[in-house]
Amino acid sequence: MDIWTKLKSRQDAIKDRPILALFEGTDRAENFSAQLGDMLFDYSKTNIDADTRSDLLHLAEDAGVAEKRDAMFAGAQINATEGRAVLHTALRNLDGDPVMVDGVDVMPAILDTLGRMGKFANQIRESDITDVVNIGIGGSDLGPAMAVQALGPYHDGPRCHFVSNVDGAHIADTLRELDAKTTLVIVASKTFTTIETMTNARTARAWMIDHGGDPKTQFAALSTADEKTADFGIDPDQVFGFEDWVGGRYSVWGPIGLSVMLAIGPRGFNAFLRGGQAMDIHFRAAKPIENLPMMLALVGIWHNQICGYTSRAVLPYDERLGQLPNYLQQLEMESNGKSVQMDGTDTPRDTGPVVWGAAGTNGQHAFYQLIHQGTRVIPAEFLIAANGHEADLAHHHSLLIANCLAQSEALMQGRHLDEARRIMAAKGLSGDELERQARHRVFPGNRPSTTLAYPLLDPFTLGQIIALYEHRVFVEGVILGINSYDQWGVELGKELATSLQPIVDGDQSADSKDPSTAALVSFIHKHRA
Repeated sequence: MDIWTKLKSRQDAIKDRPILALFEGTDRAENFSAQLGDMLFDYSKTNIDADTRSDLLHLAEDAGVAEKRDAMFAGAQINATEGRAVLHTALRNLDGDPVMVDGVDVMPAILDTLGRMGKFANQIRESDITDVVNIGIGGSDLGPAMAVQALGPYHDGPRCHFVSNVDGAHIADTLRELDAKTTLVIVASKTFTTIETMTNARTARAWMIDHGGDPKTQFAALSTADEKTADFGIDPDQVFGFEDWVGGRYSVWGPIGLSVMLAIGPRGFNAFLRGGQAMDIHFRAAKPIENLPMMLALVGIWHNQICGYTSRAVLPYDERLGQLPNYLQQLEMESNGKSVQMDGTDTPRDTGPVVWGAAGTNGQHAFYQLIHQGTRVIPAEFLIAANGHEADLAHHHSLLIANCLAQSEALMQGRHLDEARRIMAAKGLSGDELERQARHRVFPGNRPSTTLAYPLLDPFTLGQIIALYEHRVFVEGVILGINSYDQWGVELGKELATSLQPIVDGDQSADSKDPSTAALVSFIHKHRA
């Protein structure tokens, strides 16, 4: 019996076992958690027992996770479909240990770029610039936008705004309240050809010229396309490049994180990188059973591939982490939303889950109903800090923590019909009406969750959290036998959009398109101003 079949058989045997029963007479909370410094990952509220965990660890061992992890850090071309190394980890290798790619140590160039970024950030932070507009999309937007919001208490630089959507409303609404003379625009596109980004960049440039700004000094680029940035009129000293072994959704650690550095300063950004580096060191050195990324990934594999739970909810109990679920959607779904294995064959099982969520406690008043009483089991991943930044509002944070812990407890414990009957009887109901009302108040329970807890959301901790989820994606991808670092699934839509634009503009006929698309184009033409 192979390990996948063994795990599935084990799940079939225990699927109705109460999670609560696993706590009886054991130190389960301690034994089914892992810790890095002051960060705790608790997965005790799942149906994973010691035998299941052992099988999951064997699954990772059989897949060669440790060997492929070492190959990644060593600069091997583990992105086999594109022939590239995967070295976002090198961007946070602050101690400068050599990292070789094709026989060349890439660390001197990385540290030089980081130094240039710091010098530029200090120059801007000491100038009259009051606002920064980061124009990018995908990884060039989601990572820095999430991090800037998350680190709000550490902002002592210019205000940061983010434009990603090619919908003109996004850039119009952003620029409307800004002063072109005191605004810095960052154009984030590795190739400087991303159509949404460049469309918005040209609009921002025209706005700046029309309103008295100076694009020559007030534009910066995060790109490797030096000729294109020069043609756009951007000073070479304000262009910061990164190599093709840094994927977009993994790029917040380098030049794509310039807006983060401008907001919190080079020292704060350094602490952010140190947090990511600390998770890297832990991932490489900790035993699998004590390894946070490894165990987070194995819990994910258990819930998705073995139990068949097709989505996971990410629930940060921190208003400033409100964009974390959006960020993780791209990180996980673009990375592991694949159906072909590394050897080109179809995957024998489902791959990445649907990732979604929102900040607590807002989510409790939106979609938690589905998680608690819906017909599908949705594993929940809670995040909570022991402390908030608002010392004068400590009672708010106590209530926040209570809500977070209560939700995971309620998901596990549920409420049985007998208890619901007692509640309805105490309200004076009886007979058929009591029974009817009681059934509406039953919670199935036995719904799994994990909790990531830490003292305070600061730059170092945020770096740890992001790196933790990056490595989780890596481990799951290795176990599933897929390439987590390409994204061919986004290409076809881009190609078709390019061919459709002249049809939408009326310059070409829609005869080459399918009948549905042609009919939609006709409707648009009919109603377009």
